[in-house]
Amino acid sequence: MSNFLTIILYILFGLLSGVLGGLGMGGGTLLIPLLTIFMNLNQKLSQGINLLSFLFMSIFSLIIHYKRGFVKTEGVAVMILFGVIFSAVGAVLAGLLPNQLLKISFGVFLCLLSILQIVKVFQK
Repeated sequence: MSNFLTIILYILFGLLSGVLGGLGMGGGTLLIPLLTIFMNLNQKLSQGINLLSFLFMSIFSLIIHYKRGFVKTEGVAVMILFGVIFSAVGAVLAGLLPNQLLKISFGVFLCLLSILQIVKVFQK
C-alpha cells in the first residue's frame, strides 16, 4: 500500500471514529476493526491506538457536552474509581492474552452488541 493511501485511510478512520466518539457511541467499536482489517495491525496495537485517540476525543467531547448541559456529575466519582481499577485489570489481562484470542473476543462482543441493538429496535 502506498504511503499516500495509508495516510488517506488513517485520516478517514480518524474522521469516522471521531464522529462516532463525539456522538457518545464509542469510536473504538469502529476504529479497532478498521485498523486490524484494513491496516493489518495486530489487535493489541489497534487497541492501544484506540485508547490514545480516545483520550483526546473524549476530552473535547466532554467539554462540548458539559457546556450544553448533557453531563450529570452525580455518582461520577464512584464510576471513575471502579473504571480505573477495572481498566488496569483489563489492560494487564489484554497484555497476557494472545492477539488471536483478543480478536475473537472483540468480534464476539461486537456481534452481541449488534444483536442487542437490533432487538431494541424491534421492541420499539
